[in-house]
Amino acid sequence: MSDSAKKFLKTFIPIALGIFLVWYSYSSTSVDERKQIIHYISNASPFWVGLSVIIGILSHISRAIRWNYMLKPLGYTPKLRNNVFIILMAYFANLGIPRSGEFLRATALTSYEGVPFEKGFGTIVTERVIDLIMLLVIIVIALILQTDIILEFLNEKGVNLIGAAGILLVGIVGLIVFLNSIRKSNSGFALKLKNFLSGLLDGISSILKMKNKWAFVFHTLFIWGCYIAMFWVIKYTVPETVDLSLSQLLVAFVGGAFAMSTTNGGIGLYPIAVSTSLAIFGISSVSGDAFGWIMWIAQTLMVVLFGAISFVLLPLLNRNR
Repeated sequence: MSDSAKKFLKTFIPIALGIFLVWYSYSSTSVDERKQIIHYISNASPFWVGLSVIIGILSHISRAIRWNYMLKPLGYTPKLRNNVFIILMAYFANLGIPRSGEFLRATALTSYEGVPFEKGFGTIVTERVIDLIMLLVIIVIALILQTDIILEFLNEKGVNLIGAAGILLVGIVGLIVFLNSIRKSNSGFALKLKNFLSGLLDGISSILKMKNKWAFVFHTLFIWGCYIAMFWVIKYTVPETVDLSLSQLLVAFVGGAFAMSTTNGGIGLYPIAVSTSLAIFGISSVSGDAFGWIMWIAQTLMVVLFGAISFVLLPLLNRNR
């Protein structure tokens, strides 16, 4: 398969999947249910939706500040406003082409701040690793806080927990064997993978050596606190979800987080994942779908609006660069 065909499929498949899931979500509800969902969405409190958007913007600003903590040891301190614009542009780009935003961030940082592409991209990869670790921490917290009801739900669905644990164990053993074979191998693929993993470890260890490591940790916690908060306030837009606890919402938050990485910006899948997660706690599919769609629409419109503005302002405010 040619490179152009691969690029086309990488772009087309997530978009096609998202469109299919939107259709599936629509077709799996009755006319009355769709009317109720639309009613919830159209009557969602502007205050809570607006508050969610503001919290989201704060998370992007915090991410821009944190980015400079990673770039400073490399000898670069970009303007904060440029960092914010570049990050918003990246999120906007990811809605169209998955993972294109990371390359756009590194390229824009090179163009407007003179940071070499490979150094800028290295900080972005490290950032993604940190975000993955934070997501894993939240998953563990959610599982601990809601263990009983999650296990009960899985049993009701006929999920064999012993079999699932066995599969997980086999997967872990397989991963250990694979990594050990890669460590001993001198093939081209193995060398590339070892260099990649070594770079990730260097990036993570560099955090411990930076002067502002505690500020970095603070902004990391603040960013993810914002992500949870912007999700939490949306519960006040749907009557049935108002009484949900933070630990219950964390389960839905995790489901939505996985959905965001599967299709472009979570299109189609995000509301389904959130609704399915909320169903564990007795929330109806109508209320769950409404919650998911309100959250997704608010944050997507924020990314589209501010991302588009950033595409215009960044070159205008850096005309001499």
